Amino acid sequence: MASVSAWIESFRLHTLPLSLSTVIMGSFLAAFHNEFHLNIFILAVLTTLFLQTVSNLANDYGDAVKGVDNEQRIGPKRGLQAGDITPRQMRNAIILFVILSLVSGVLLIVEGTRDLEFSYGILFFILGLGAIAAAVKYTMGKNPYGYKGFGDFFVFVFFGMVGVMGTYFLHTHKLTAAEFLPAISMGCFSTGVLNLNNLRDRENDAAHGKHTLVVKLGLKNARLYHAALLTLGMLTAIVYSLIISASVLKWIYVISFIGIIRSIVVVRKNETPGDLYPELKRLSVSTLAFSLLFGMGLVW
Repeated sequence: MASVSAWIESFRLHTLPLSLSTVIMGSFLAAFHNEFHLNIFILAVLTTLFLQTVSNLANDYGDAVKGVDNEQRIGPKRGLQAGDITPRQMRNAIILFVILSLVSGVLLIVEGTRDLEFSYGILFFILGLGAIAAAVKYTMGKNPYGYKGFGDFFVFVFFGMVGVMGTYFLHTHKLTAAEFLPAISMGCFSTGVLNLNNLRDRENDAAHGKHTLVVKLGLKNARLYHAALLTLGMLTAIVYSLIISASVLKWIYVISFIGIIRSIVVVRKNETPGDLYPELKRLSVSTLAFSLLFGMGLVW
């Protein structure tokens, strides 16, 4: 049996706050419009946690099988890479969390589309299946999209637009144009975290055929891309704050920009890929802080 510590390492608990940021943002936006529902929030949190775990386990499995997780990889050894978890155990864990995602996701859809036409439930079920497929196919299978440089696009879509606006719709049963702006912010910041990860692993990824966007762009352009992502995320948040009517506390989230701007500076100056590992957690925490402060500033 694999040890508890090996599973905890493979679950990558430090990634969970980032995934929850989208649900938090979407729920706060709904609360701002007086449409928050606790049962929707709880089910959305559970579904997001299960999906993120599927993604983390599938990423471990795919990279280990393809040889990307090796002695040259920067960062802590993962369970499958270290031999503490067998491939069969990892596959079974992935299947378990896919099932948990489906169960919680269906409950979320039933609750969130109550009193709506049946077609809305079908649409969200298709989106849910797409999220599961995206989580699994990032590194698993014959043609994983993460090895072709499309990881950034899918992170932006599911950790930004779908995560935030999907949660918002399940609470409110409507889509409003202005709320797409903070959704874009969340997508940019989440993609920035992935870009940091790929900057850290760029040399090992390139050597083993994992052509992430960082590998395709090259170091100089990847740094500029990182700055552009985070800058766009901050600007869209500011534009939203300018066009809505709320108290002056709506600007409190600007505090979180300290950590986000710091990430731009650190990446621009970085010369040692290994030094970027702690920056992953820092940007994730800054993104979580942004979503919390942004939301609290709206509802206070």
